[in-house]
Amino acid sequence: MGKVFEGLDAKLAKWIGRQRLFFVATAPSNGEGHVNCSPKGGIETFRILDEHTIAYLDLIGSGIETVAHLRENGRIVVMFCAFEGPPRIVRLHGRGTVTQLGEPGFAELQRSLRFDSLETASVGARGIVTVHVERIADSCGYGIPRMRYEGTRTQQMAWYQSRLKLGPNGVLDYAVEENAASLDGLPGLDVERLPTRA
Repeated sequence: MGKVFEGLDAKLAKWIGRQRLFFVATAPSNGEGHVNCSPKGGIETFRILDEHTIAYLDLIGSGIETVAHLRENGRIVVMFCAFEGPPRIVRLHGRGTVTQLGEPGFAELQRSLRFDSLETASVGARGIVTVHVERIADSCGYGIPRMRYEGTRTQQMAWYQSRLKLGPNGVLDYAVEENAASLDGLPGLDVERLPTRA
């Protein structure tokens, strides 16, 4: 029932572009650490760069597990589920790297991927995750329920705006407090590299 693909061809890319969100899963090398699975999106924060390379905009949030795990071992899987239309799951297994806000090359990468045009990027970007995809496979998705998309939630931007009321560095101050280390104490954001905004 499932198929393994040689690369991200135009047909698969078109299907991915119709999904509303995606999930990423990572784990620390230590078998005692916490495995993490995070929803990401919307889909406008995702890019297919070529048949074996993807990237997505990483936004400031309450945890830093994905970034910390990638910095430790690079292992990642990105998963898409069809909640509308024919059932399907697509998984992209690979090795990821993080280009953090404030690191050399971040601004140029953000511009080249056209993430700088996204409203959330201007206040909430903390990095860009790039993944070299080593395995691409789909499966039936028969167990995935049908769900109707109703729209984008407003809470994320409202939260960013509330933090900015504390000052131009309000969102970044939160990242310094909450995103410096993972649940298991692995390094997350390099807070020394984060820019200050006047």
